Amino acid sequence: MMKAPPLLPEEIFQRVLRVARFDGWSVVGVAGVFALLAGAMGDYVGAAIGLLVAGAGAIELHGVTLLRHGEPTGMRWLVGSQFFLMASILGYCALRLAHPEYAALKAAMTDEIKAQLDVLGMSVDEFLRQFYRLVYLAVAFVTVLYQGGMALWYLGKRTAVAAALAPEPE
Repeated sequence: MMKAPPLLPEEIFQRVLRVARFDGWSVVGVAGVFALLAGAMGDYVGAAIGLLVAGAGAIELHGVTLLRHGEPTGMRWLVGSQFFLMASILGYCALRLAHPEYAALKAAMTDEIKAQLDVLGMSVDEFLRQFYRLVYLAVAFVTVLYQGGMALWYLGKRTAVAAALAPEPE
């Protein structure tokens, strides 16, 4: 089986644009919806974090615009957006872990779940603390993996993008 030839810088450049555009709009859309929902429910801190996260998507889209206009500095914006997004989400996770809110989770506990917790010898409060901690630590872990991976991927494409944007020799 023959190995496929490496992608040309122009092909890598187009792939970076597609990925960054999709990622940027996805972040803006999802974070924007969550910011609106949080604000509607009176969670103004959650709404503010949602707006920060949407801002990270806008930063990524700005990087795409710069690249489309032939500015290699757009790559710095793409990488920076990933670190800004990571910092925003990790900050939110840290805030929620430092100031947990169990009321909504407690209200969702059915008698059947409470009975199962009794069988396990675990109180509702203990279960909620562990569940809450697990969820936010998992979100933080996935964020570091995904946003860190995206930043590394963008960093690895800098040379090819710069070559694709370089003026043609005369």
